[in-house]
Amino acid sequence: MDITEVPVSQDITGKKKKKNKKPKKKSVNQEGNGEGSGVLKTEQKMEKSEPAGAAAGAAFPPTFSVSEIKNKQRRHLMFMKLKQEKRKQKMQLKKKKKKEREALGDKAPPKEVPKTIENQRVYDETTVDPEDEEVAFDEGTDEFSAYFNGLTNPKVLITTSDRPRGRTVRFCEQLATVIPNAHVYYRRGLALKRVVPQCISRNFTYLLVINEDRKVPNGMVLCHLPDGPTAHFKVSSVKLRKEMKRRGKDPTEHSPEVILNNFTTRLGHSIGRLFAALFPQDPQFVGRQVATFHNQRDFIFFRFHRYIFKNEKKVGIQELGPRFTLKLRSLQKGTFDSKYGEYEWVLKRHDMDSCRRKFQL
Repeated sequence: MDITEVPVSQDITGKKKKKNKKPKKKSVNQEGNGEGSGVLKTEQKMEKSEPAGAAAGAAFPPTFSVSEIKNKQRRHLMFMKLKQEKRKQKMQLKKKKKKEREALGDKAPPKEVPKTIENQRVYDETTVDPEDEEVAFDEGTDEFSAYFNGLTNPKVLITTSDRPRGRTVRFCEQLATVIPNAHVYYRRGLALKRVVPQCISRNFTYLLVINEDRKVPNGMVLCHLPDGPTAHFKVSSVKLRKEMKRRGKDPTEHSPEVILNNFTTRLGHSIGRLFAALFPQDPQFVGRQVATFHNQRDFIFFRFHRYIFKNEKKVGIQELGPRFTLKLRSLQKGTFDSKYGEYEWVLKRHDMDSCRRKFQL
């Protein structure tokens, strides 16, 4: 039997296997051109796939923000450094402007007045002109004319709502030391309609009621006797004497001076006269005490100070307390009558508080 040898390179079928051809080596120039075209193709694909915003973000990285720092101490440190740098830049600019103004002398341009809500206030038609004859006639015939003509002296009764707490009682006692000839009486569950006739029979000229909510004073009713008017205020930011820092000694019994600021409209004028009639017209300057009612954006800030003249130009002031803030809610004709009373003015928040540059007082 003959055996024939089959070569390895041949298949059983007799066909030869195809050898893998080695790639030909390209020249350096050809390789460079090939790589460049490949990069261009990939860049074109990336441009098609990425949106325009992403490309812009890659070109211009987002600005650094201090709020992105997660470490609280590090964030606070960076914020203080940033604030300090801004302050330095502001001071440098201020010094530069000052030098320019000194160099120019009289030819320097006038200083820019900063824009505030007060100086951009919407003009009110009821703004009072002190030389107006109609206003002078109204003042001579209103409910306070007897006081301003010197015919009556103020006598104030201060009381509270039912079952007052300690903070409200202390607030009333401190108000009695600020207002001369003021007397504090406890309410004892009496209705105000029954209190008013008793006050008139005992020659009181004012009834001042302090209301409270959750042990905190939150309201004030100020009723001028015997003919009114009656004003209702919201009370906030009450600070008693013990809660104040760097306060002076307790006030003396001298009658204080009264300062009324920014009561410009007809409504503000009547509210200012309502406050003025609380105090005697002849202040005792020996006591050097001042009671201030400052109206700003319809909020009335009350402060009580003692002053001393250090020299001909400098005056030192010392707050005595208490301090509080008032917001007018309503003004009613006559004495207190919540059911049948006629209201001259009532605060309507959605209508009146819509414009930030329009004020009522």
